[in-house]
Amino acid sequence: MRFGIIGAGSIGSIISKKFVKNGHDIKIADARGMEHLEGKDIAGTPVPVENAIKDIEVLIISLPTKAIPSIRNIINQVGEEVIIVDTSNYYPFRDDKIEEIENGMVESVWVSNQLGRPVIKAFNNLLAYTLENEGTCEDSSGRIAMAVAGNDPEQKQVVMDIVHELGFDTVDSGSLNDSWRQQPGTPAYCTELTKEELTKALKKANKEKAPLLRDKVIEKFAEEKEVKFSHKDVVNLNREIYNL
Repeated sequence: MRFGIIGAGSIGSIISKKFVKNGHDIKIADARGMEHLEGKDIAGTPVPVENAIKDIEVLIISLPTKAIPSIRNIINQVGEEVIIVDTSNYYPFRDDKIEEIENGMVESVWVSNQLGRPVIKAFNNLLAYTLENEGTCEDSSGRIAMAVAGNDPEQKQVVMDIVHELGFDTVDSGSLNDSWRQQPGTPAYCTELTKEELTKALKKANKEKAPLLRDKVIEKFAEEKEVKFSHKDVVNLNREIYNL
C-alpha cells in the first residue's frame, strides 16, 4: 500500500520503519519543514509535507493535538478517497488547554473538526515501545490488542487489517464519538491488553473520571522524576491507576 505520514516523532517513526520492512511505499514529512527530519531514525522517503499527501491510500497524522490545526490547508488538498488516521492524544500540559475538549468534546472529534475531514482513531492506545517491540504473529498467545474507532466501517477495516499486519490484534471500539474510551485516563490506554481484556476495558471506561486519572498518572511521574521508569513500570502504573 501507499502511505503518507505527517509527523516523525516516536509513533510516526516507528510506523514508517515497520511499514517499509513489510514492503509498503512510505513518504514521511514533518509539518514544520524538511530540516526537522534531519538526524531522525525514520524509514521511507523524506518529503515536504505537501508531497506526503500525493498518490497515497492512507494518510497517518502523528502530531501533538495542538498542532493539528496547522495542517488544515494541507488536508484540504487530500483526495476524498484517502483514509486519514489520527494517532494523537490530548495532554493539557503539552497541548495547552483546548476549550472544546476541556468541555467534553471527544479528542478525535475535535481533530476531525479541525481538519474538516472524517478520521479513523488508531495507534494511540499503545506505548511507542509496545508498538515497536511487542508485535507478534497472529496465533500467538497473549497477543496485545489495539483499539480502532471511526464512523466508516470500510475505512476502519482497512486500518484494522494494517494493525494486524504489524503484529497486534484489534478491537473495533465504535464510532469516533466512542473513541474517548481509548484516550488517556481510561483502562484501555497503554495497559497492554489482549483482545478479550481490551474489549472489557473499553466498556469499563468512565468519561468523567478519565481526565482526572490521566492527570494522576502525569503527577505520579512528576513526583518521582528522579526515578528511571522502565517500560513495564509505566504499563503497571497505568494498570494500577486505571484499576485493572
